[in-house]
Order: sequence, then C-alpha cells, then structure tokens
Amino acid sequence: MIRWRSLDEVTPGFGPSVVTIGNFDGVHRGHQQVFARLLDVARSHDARSVVVTFDPHPALVHRPDSHPGLIMGAEDKLDALEETGVDAVLVLPYSLEFSELTPQQFVVDYLVKPLGAVCLVIGSDVRLGRDNTGDLRAITELGREHGFEVVVVDDVRGTVPDEEDPQEQPADRRAERRCSSTWVRSCLDAGDVRGAAQLLGRPHRMRGEVVHGAARGRELGFPTANLAPDASGFIPADGVYAGWLVDEEGTRWPTAISVGSNPTFDGVSRQVEAHVIDRPEETVEDFDLYGSTVVVEFVERLRGMVAYRGVDALVAQMREDVSRSREILRAEGRGTD
Repeated sequence: MIRWRSLDEVTPGFGPSVVTIGNFDGVHRGHQQVFARLLDVARSHDARSVVVTFDPHPALVHRPDSHPGLIMGAEDKLDALEETGVDAVLVLPYSLEFSELTPQQFVVDYLVKPLGAVCLVIGSDVRLGRDNTGDLRAITELGREHGFEVVVVDDVRGTVPDEEDPQEQPADRRAERRCSSTWVRSCLDAGDVRGAAQLLGRPHRMRGEVVHGAARGRELGFPTANLAPDASGFIPADGVYAGWLVDEEGTRWPTAISVGSNPTFDGVSRQVEAHVIDRPEETVEDFDLYGSTVVVEFVERLRGMVAYRGVDALVAQMREDVSRSREILRAEGRGTD
C-alpha cells in the first residue's frame, strides 16, 4: 500500500482512482464495508482504490480540551487500512486553515486534480468543507460538474442488548444501532472489550514503549511491562483483563493486563501494565522488554479495580486473575503452552 503523508507526495499523473474520505478512527466494521465497496468499484472502473484521511483528527483541532479519546494511533490506523487491501492512503495534515476550504476547493484541489478521481465512495451522512457544507447533495452536484460518480454505502448496523438483561435478550428483540467509532468508545469506556472487538472485527489494541515503573509487580512475583503514558489507543475502563502482548519480533504472549491506579497502594497514577504468563523457563531471565514497542490486545475483562486489605490478599487475587486469563485465552484457540 502506498502511504502519502501530504498532497506533495502524491505521484504526478496518479489515477484514475476511486476515493473514499473520512477519519476512520478504529477502522471498524462500518468502515470496512466502505472499503470493500471501494475495492469493488475500483475494479469495475479499472482504477486504483484510495483512502483520504486526516492527521490530526479534526476533533483534536476544533475541540482540543473536550475531544473524545482516539481508538487508535495514526500508525495503527495506517496498518489497519493496509490490511483492507486498498492501493493507497493519503493522509492530509488537518488544521483550522485547512478546515476553511470550500467543498469545491477540496474536491477539485485534493481529489480530482492530484488523484484523478473518477468516483467517490461515501456514506450518506458525509460532510466536508467549510462548516460541513459539503453534504451528499452538494457532492453529487460537484460530481456532475467535475466528471466523477458518487456511490453511497449504507450503514452497517448492530444489535444493542436490553440493559436490564443484556445476556439473555433475544436477538430479534434487541434495538439496532449504527456501527460507529462512538459506539466502540462507549464499549471501551464500560470495559466491554468483547463488544468493542465485535464492532472492530478484531481485539482492541494499544501500542507503546515499555518503560520502568515502581517494580511493585516484580516484587510480588508478577513482573509487568508498563506502557508509557503516551501510548496510543483508547484506554478501556479500569480493571483487569485477559489479553495478548505482541513484542517487536511479532511473538504473541498470553497476558493478564491491569488498567488503573491500583487502589491497594497510595500514590500510583493510572497506567496500563501487562503481565506475560506461562513463559518458557529458558526465556524468563532474558525476557527484557524495556525500551521496546509492544502491542497489547484486550480480550475479556475479568473484574474491576478493588482495594485489598494487605499484600497477601492482593497476591491471591493476582494468582486467580492469571489462572482465569489462561483459561480464557486457551478457549480463544491459540493456547498458552
């Protein structure tokens, strides 16, 4: 997949292309349907498929103090887009000045001229250009004027369980909801990482450098890889999770993950810690992740954060957490041996 970080990097004479536009935070199942349609339309036009997205996310520019947390970092988004099979991604630097472009300016100067766009694949709720005036009707009119087709992709919808009985509610009695980044974030806010994974089509991930912590886990017999505070990816609700740690070599390690401030100890700031379980004996002494960048995947929430009366009670609970994590991950079919 070609990765362009600005319009200046686009290959001269590129095209013809079929283009879709959006923030695509999370690259969830709704987005994936758009990309699948993008690929189909591109093949029918004998054209290349291009995703146009933005960095930073527009919400970070327009609402720096109240923007929602991003589901994934910029590099993870590019990796997820590459997995969809698209030919190229153009990342446009987003700024207040950029937001003042009219729909006409954006379409002509960023899509038609540089990319040779012959078709736009978009959702019905599309908005682009100054004050979001570039709605579906406006874009369709621009298409007629500048010679490109507009293909509209329907929303992907999922079912929402009844809050009074979320496990037992029959599927045909559940409300439907549009698959969206907002829904993914609400799942993660509630610690429902399985629900988030259903919307994403894969486990939710965080990525970051492993840094030194207080070494309290090691002292208790449960050494952890602590993610740096600037790790990318939405931090789910405080609690303990079963999941996986993927190291720089691509090896996946079964893991018990702690998110929060650990209320048993005073003065501990909120952090994400991953304890790799069932490591082969020959790797125990050499298993040093400090300074490396790892990916942590969340599979299932085991419990919330609890303040324990003393270290012995905490250690007993940690042993139980490891045991439950092992069982859950084995049930995932990848094993922990």
